[in-house]
Amino acid sequence: MVKEIIIGNVKIGGDRPLVLIAGPCVMENEATTLRTAERLMTICNGVSIPLIFKASYDKANRTSVTSYRGPGIKEGLAILAKVKEALGVPVLSDIHSIEQVGPAAEVLDVIQIPAFLCRQTDLVVAVAATGRVVNIKKGQFLAPWDMPNVVGKAASTGNDKIILTERGVSFGYNNLVSDMRSIPIMRSTGYPVVFDATHSVQLPGGQGGSSGGQREFVEYLSRAAVATGIDGIFMEVHEDPEKALCDGPNSIKLDDLPLLLKKLKAIDAIVK
Repeated sequence: MVKEIIIGNVKIGGDRPLVLIAGPCVMENEATTLRTAERLMTICNGVSIPLIFKASYDKANRTSVTSYRGPGIKEGLAILAKVKEALGVPVLSDIHSIEQVGPAAEVLDVIQIPAFLCRQTDLVVAVAATGRVVNIKKGQFLAPWDMPNVVGKAASTGNDKIILTERGVSFGYNNLVSDMRSIPIMRSTGYPVVFDATHSVQLPGGQGGSSGGQREFVEYLSRAAVATGIDGIFMEVHEDPEKALCDGPNSIKLDDLPLLLKKLKAIDAIVK
């Protein structure tokens, strides 16, 4: 049995229905972030899917030094605090250094370890030691059976509020492939597993100075992942992906989300 984890008013794992983790890749400004969070809440309430709002205050692993990174930790966490207060929704963001852990833990309900940093022992331990829920993204360079070692680092602190996220594995240059076997393999750790549908269609560095993406395949991979029995689905969304400052090519347009969620909920109900 996979552990059930309580995150504010959201329960993920166990035999619970599908949870959505969604938001913009990076905060572009306060107004847009709050508007997106409000729309996501309306959409999720309409299809009865619990929401954890995700937005990054800093994207430290952008392809180019000139790429937009976000408002920074101070302003970004203040925006996420406003989202929590206004909507009562749990919030998630990613950290990139041990120095960010303390301030992040004061605001975030879920602290995310980026895929590229999932083997950084000190960082994983520091995040878990806060007692907050930890979402660890499996690195594009790891096999799913490598993840118990990562889980062991987090669990060594006594924190068992751990979520694992599959986001594809490197497949040659500038490409990723999703191996659905990784989902039951990682769920065998006893912790909930989330499928990151939008990063799984990313083409890392595929546009030279930035990453590309194939959002047309998000629905197909999402349906396949939900059919395996995942606990949550992770999607980056935007009002107008073509104008997004980060990960636009693999982000879902907000207007397209309700129909997709209805399909995923139907598959989830059959599986569970």
